Amino acid sequence: MITDQTFTQINYTSEPLAPEKYDNCSFRNCNFARVDLAQIQFVECTFEQCDLSMANLDGTAFRDVTFRDCKLLGLKFEHCNSFLLAFSFEDCELNFSSFHQLKIKHTSFLRCKMQEVDFTETDLSSAVFDDCELSGATFERSVLEKADFRTAYGFSIDPEMNRLKKAKFSRMGLSGLLGKYGILVE
Repeated sequence: MITDQTFTQINYTSEPLAPEKYDNCSFRNCNFARVDLAQIQFVECTFEQCDLSMANLDGTAFRDVTFRDCKLLGLKFEHCNSFLLAFSFEDCELNFSSFHQLKIKHTSFLRCKMQEVDFTETDLSSAVFDDCELSGATFERSVLEKADFRTAYGFSIDPEMNRLKKAKFSRMGLSGLLGKYGILVE
């Protein structure tokens, strides 16, 4: 187990990350693009200004992990170890990523770009989408109860296909809920 370490400006595409458990570690300005992170455990870790695009997450454990200003393109989070899965995202680019069928209640997405992200059958109860772009994101049979979309934009959510009880939307977001009905909100 590797504990309380900071890793800065490491290119893991040429220098593989040791398959260990990382506890309370920080990764800053590191490149994990297309790297095999299978079965690695990250507990209470922080990733800042890292590129994890297209990394292999088969069995990867993210337990109370924070991603800040990271590039996370095309990640299949549903391949992660779901036991105690918990993470938050700030100022991240998550385009083309997938959270299919995950239970990620209370997850915070702050100022994230999330184009074409798959949330099909995802439990996002009490999740927060603060100032997030959700153009082309898929919400089908998703649990969005108590989720906060008040400052999110670009989304299209079918109220008949998703559970929305007590979800929060602004007036500006009404068009994202009514789009399928051909209703124009001005």
